Formats: sequence, structure tokens, C-alpha cells
Amino acid sequence: MQDVHRSGAWLILGVGLGAVGLLLLMGQPFAAKAQESKHYQYRIVEVLPDTQNMQTKLNEFGSNGWELVAVSMGNMTEPRLIFKK
Repeated sequence: MQDVHRSGAWLILGVGLGAVGLLLLMGQPFAAKAQESKHYQYRIVEVLPDTQNMQTKLNEFGSNGWELVAVSMGNMTEPRLIFKK
């Protein structure tokens, strides 16, 4: 009877250690990925302050993978759209 209990204990221990090993193996790529530095490109575009012109520029840059991150008024007459990719 004790042999059955010992066998069950060894089985549970083996499965547990296998699960821990699997988690450690799967966690490796995630840890390496988190340490990679990211590189961004920025683009500043001055546009005329009318809605149609701004919308055209936003759509143009957005379709090319650029994300609008800020709008600066520059000299108060021409908005500057700041994009990041």
C-alpha cells in the first residue's frame, strides 16, 4: 500500500517539475523580448489650419503606418502634426 502512495507522490512530483520546466522554457522568449530596446522614427509636418487639409495629411500618414502623437501650434498659425512610427 505504501508503494502505491510513493508511486503516486513520485508521479505528482514528476508532473509538477515537468510543468515548471515547461513554464521556464516558454518564459525565456518573453523575458528576452521585454529587454529589447525599441527604436522609433518621428516626423513633424506643418499643415494649413483647415479641417480638410489636416484630415488629408492624417489619413496619408496613418495609411503609411504613422501614428499621431501630438499637435503643436508652432507659430500659432500653422499646426504641427507630430507622428511616430
